[in-house]
Amino acid sequence: MSETVFIRADEIAKELGIAKQTAYRMIRIWNEQLKAKGYMTITGRVSRQYYKEQIYGLTERKEDTDASV
Repeated sequence: MSETVFIRADEIAKELGIAKQTAYRMIRIWNEQLKAKGYMTITGRVSRQYYKEQIYGLTERKEDTDASV
């Protein structure tokens, strides 16, 4: 099963071991940040890529992919 573009609060809560209410609060904050940058958001969901950037500091940079060549 492939990963979806968006991640939901229940999945975040399970992965981080936190209450679903806390996950919803995190999503709300991240969506506010994304809206401020001009992105469209979906209530109760956040981009899986943005989630990974915020939690794990993971970013996919062009320099990283070019270094393997």
